[in-house]
Amino acid sequence: MLTVTNLRKYFPVRAQALGGPKVVVQAVDGVSFSIAQGDTLGIVGESGCGKSTTARLLMQLIEPDAGEIRFDGRKLGGSGMSIRELRRNMQMVFQDSYASLNPRLAVQDSIAFGPRTHGMSAQAARAKARELLGLVNLDPDQFGPRYPHELSGGQRQRVNFARALALEPRLVILDEAVSALDKSIEAQVLNLLMDLKANLGLTYLFISHDLSVVQYVSDHVLVMYLGKVVEVGPVDDVYHRARHPYTVALLNSRPSMDPDVHVEQPPLAGDPPSPIGPPSGCRFRTRCAFAEEVCARAEPALTVQDTSPAHAAACHMVIPGSGHSRAVQQGASHVPPPASLA
Repeated sequence: MLTVTNLRKYFPVRAQALGGPKVVVQAVDGVSFSIAQGDTLGIVGESGCGKSTTARLLMQLIEPDAGEIRFDGRKLGGSGMSIRELRRNMQMVFQDSYASLNPRLAVQDSIAFGPRTHGMSAQAARAKARELLGLVNLDPDQFGPRYPHELSGGQRQRVNFARALALEPRLVILDEAVSALDKSIEAQVLNLLMDLKANLGLTYLFISHDLSVVQYVSDHVLVMYLGKVVEVGPVDDVYHRARHPYTVALLNSRPSMDPDVHVEQPPLAGDPPSPIGPPSGCRFRTRCAFAEEVCARAEPALTVQDTSPAHAAACHMVIPGSGHSRAVQQGASHVPPPASLA
């Protein structure tokens, strides 16, 4: 359904000296992936790795510097798909449920705003809003006339789900949509999302810091680090047979449900380097326990192994003949993304 190729966004910042070289923040640098219809792709990574920027680039809230976006095989822009048409098929739910809603509009008017903008009559849009409120388990008579400040965080996020569904999109981007909720409410909202996906035939792009939530909702997982994709594949492969050291560190950082298991050493030390001047070669090498000279000299490509052709990692240890002492010697081949999720 959605194919993204070499998406890039650099944000210019003030030069360090008058007349000096232009300084840019490399927020998203060559990101490629694809999402099949009916699937859920989860994106994980530390804060500042480019997850939310990628989502905003897909929605064209931020204009990309380079790259190609295709929806149903149609290229965005030019003589292909227009932004207006893209947004009818793809909607986004943001993390801050309160800031996402107009405080001066009643809930049902916020939901009806999108359909009215796209040509629906006021009466039909109002009826649509009431129907969607019921779909997200909110009584339209009780909650429709209310304003955002009169709702709890979980109720506001349900309103945002209803508003995102008002144009009947096929793909919904969820950017930390449940991270601000209490755990009991989070579980209810996650179950609601799964029900909506099954009943409406939706496709999700799910962004979260919570690795357990991503494992629960996702079919495929994409791991980002400092603007790059470092690993991607089916959720079971990534969670049980991770190939990139950064993915392993993320998974080891999860708290154990066993009270007798104590973590005495952090799985990963240090902060990510600045995206203004990222390290050469592999961007993770400054924090990697397996880094060698080749990691600084060459950037690793996403590479798959024959044992799991849908699972790819960007690490010299999985690239045969890369020059790394731990590199595999056979059974691997380069596959350019987004074929890794095909």
